[in-house]
Order: sequence, then structure tokens, then C-alpha cells
Amino acid sequence: MVDAIDNVAVDGLGEEILDWRFKAIPAWAHGMTMLECADARRPLDDFGTPLLTLDAGALDHNIALMAGWTRSAGVRLAPHGKTTMAPQLWRRQLDAGAWGITLANLPQVRVARAFGVRRVLLANSLLDEAGLTWLAGELDHNSEFEFLSWVDSVRSVELMDEALRSARAQRQVDVCVELGGPHGRTGVRDEDDAVVVAEAVRKAPTLRLVGTAGYEGALAHDASTEGLGAVDTYLRRIAALHQRLAYETDEPVVTAGGSAFFDQVVDVLGGLDGHLLLRSGAYIAHDDGFYRQISPFARLRFGDERLRSAIHGWARVVSRPEAELALLDAGKRDLPFDEGFPEPQFVRGLPGAGPAAGARVTALNDQHAFLRGADVDVGDVVRLGLSHPCTAFDKWTLIPVVDDASAERPVVVDFVRTWF
Repeated sequence: MVDAIDNVAVDGLGEEILDWRFKAIPAWAHGMTMLECADARRPLDDFGTPLLTLDAGALDHNIALMAGWTRSAGVRLAPHGKTTMAPQLWRRQLDAGAWGITLANLPQVRVARAFGVRRVLLANSLLDEAGLTWLAGELDHNSEFEFLSWVDSVRSVELMDEALRSARAQRQVDVCVELGGPHGRTGVRDEDDAVVVAEAVRKAPTLRLVGTAGYEGALAHDASTEGLGAVDTYLRRIAALHQRLAYETDEPVVTAGGSAFFDQVVDVLGGLDGHLLLRSGAYIAHDDGFYRQISPFARLRFGDERLRSAIHGWARVVSRPEAELALLDAGKRDLPFDEGFPEPQFVRGLPGAGPAAGARVTALNDQHAFLRGADVDVGDVVRLGLSHPCTAFDKWTLIPVVDDASAERPVVVDFVRTWF
């Protein structure tokens, strides 16, 4: 049986030498390997600020919870790897039963192939000739490699077919027709037009029509009645289209599902012919902001089960220039801010409400956060809850993993390498 990922390549990351290239790593660790530094089990106090960390227990919990839920729902999971771009975490998701890894563009697919990911879903159209030539070579020289991407126009079908013919591709490329929604992202807007695109795929000798795709997360940004209704209407359109198309496989795919409305995706698309493939990705880290509010687990869809925030920022007070203002040494270059500012949670060594009660971050500069309403002094370190993991991981090439981010003295027990 072929491994879902190249374990030797992933294990080899532990031998990478730590040095100045990694902003999370203090000078005392320079020259150590990643594995040696993890085995040292140094307290987080020994690391500098700003810092981003992952919580080991929360990662374990989230991976197991989502894997168990998808199994019980009878659907497949191809978690979106662009959230973390971390092969170490991809392996853990695959080991927990994930079908494959979803990615967003060709550079990300190349990272996946460098680490031997066997099944890749590209949630996008691949149209450039150089990229398709590379893909043709990967497919032709690796019989175990499975790849699936999208098209949403006859022109995209033509471009793919022309490039693959030029590359003398021996294997067909599997594609889904993507249906979009009003004011959404990509995707054919009209079902009749989608049928035309599907017929173009069937006529292209280099392509194989295997399913229908969509992304509901672009149509709603909250769990209001209106938002959930828009998602439901869109998913029912995908279901209707999926039943209209004539596929070139006995096991067609229908794929949708971000990290906000995957419960509705299963409710509407779960009973269709073929396989439902979810692409949720942010669940692995969850957050203390956007997904804490909108995740189906947060909306009490599944009883008392909850995802846990596994991602935190740590920043030091470097200035108290005004009575109600403190400046922290972490900013836009270090922490996500597109779905809300970081949330002050506690001062290191004083967990709970304590001095962080009532505190808030009101602005971020490139390297500073403006903290108001906090009883802190220069030199204090504040733990920050974060919103939107997809724009957190990309700011760090190496992320320490702590045993318990809520402990009085967290200990670093591992590191996660990212590739953005």
C-alpha cells in the first residue's frame, strides 16, 4: 500500500538546523536541530517575543473530533492545506483518516508533491501552460498520484486541453465543474452554462469529468437566518447540477465545505450519488474569533462537542506612554487581523481574567499592537487569542508547539515548519 505522504521526508524536517532564518528561535538555540530543541523541553519563557504558538492538546483534540465527525457523517475529508502549509500537520490529518489534502494554487501543490502527498484536490482552475506541463509529468511518472481540479468555463477547458496536448500527457486530468453563487467567487453562475462546460470536458481527450464543486463560504459571513438561508439555497443548486451531469466515472465527487458551514453541506449534499468530499481546513487550529462564533461546533449543532483554539500570540509590553495605553511588540507582520484584532487573554504567569480583564487591542501597526484597558507594566508578556488561522500561519516559517498554552509556564515540546 502506498503511503498517503512521504514519512521519510516529513521526519527529515526534524534534522533542520535552527538559526537566524526563523524569527521564533532565540540565539541560544542556533545550531541545534529542530528535534534537539524540541527534546530539550525548554519553557516558553526562554523564547522571545513576538511569538506564535500551537497548543499540542488542542491540536490532538481538533484532529480527532473532526475525523470522528466526518466518519460518523459518512463523508470524506480533504482538509484545506493552505491553512497551515505544514506537512507535519497534513500527515496527522491523513493519519486520522483524511482522504487527501486540498490546496489553492500550483506552488502549494508543488510543496505537497515534494512531501509525497498522494491525493491532491486543487480547489481552483489550473490554466497556465508551464504548470500543466509540470502536472502532466507528475501524473505520467507517478502512477499512485491522484489529482483533481476545477473548471468553470469552456475557455478554461480549452486552455487545459491545449496545454496538456502540447505536453503529450499520457494520463487524463480529473476535473469537476464548479458552480458559483451570486456575488461569490469563481464558478459558473448558471446551471445550464455549467452543463455546457461539462460537455466540453467530456469532449476533451486530455480531461475526465468526475464531479461537481463549489464553495459556500463566499456567500455568507455569519450564522444569521439570512446567511444560513443563502448557503442552503446555493447548496441545493449544486445538488441539482450534480444530478444533471453525465460523469466519466462510476464514483463521481461532489465537493464543498469550508470551516463555517460544513454541517449544511452534509445535510444537503450528503445523500447524493458518489462521494461527498469536504474541504474544511481551519478546524485544526480553530481560533478565538471568527470560527469560535461561526463553526457548526460553536453553533451547538453537535451537543457539547467543541473545537478548541490551538493558536495563540504572545507579545511583550514595550511601552506605557499613556495611562490607558500600552504598546506590545507584535503587529501585522506577526498576527492575523483581517477577521478581527487579537484578544488579550492573560498575562503570562497570571492565567484567568486577572489583569487582562476588560483589555482590548484597538489598533495594529506593522510591529506594534495598541493595548488599552489593561493593568500591565513594561516587560509583561500578554497571551493573545487570535482570529482566522489562515492568515496566522503564513507569518511564521517555524512555530513552537507548547504542551499547554493555559499553563502558568508552558513548555515547548515540538515545532511545526511551514512552507508559504
